Amino acid sequence: MLQKSPMYSYIPVKDVPRARKFYEEKVGLKAKEERAGGVVYEFGDHTACFMYPTPNAGTSAASQAFWSVDNLEREVAELKKRGVKFEEYDVPGMKTENSIATGGGAKAAWFKDTEGNIMALIQDVPQ
Repeated sequence: MLQKSPMYSYIPVKDVPRARKFYEEKVGLKAKEERAGGVVYEFGDHTACFMYPTPNAGTSAASQAFWSVDNLEREVAELKKRGVKFEEYDVPGMKTENSIATGGGAKAAWFKDTEGNIMALIQDVPQ
């Protein structure tokens, strides 16, 4: 039953106006609507997310959500121009070069929003 249902992500935030400014001005998102003290953003292929206020924002050490992109280098460059700071990692099994890690059939890059949430961009790489 759930396999055929759309799935949406949440973006937990402590400060909705601050987070909105980051996502709308730096990431380039456009809000669809305000709802229950939060904001809905829609994306391609009938996907969306709901940014909502909570004191628990930014507590996960893992990625909150990711965008599947066709050209990771272009997206990273554009977001950097807008002021988004990407994370750099050098841990066993993964090292970023110019903010991008490659491996496992994909390329990936991560940034933190104003609330401490880790967001990712992923590009599949044909093998």
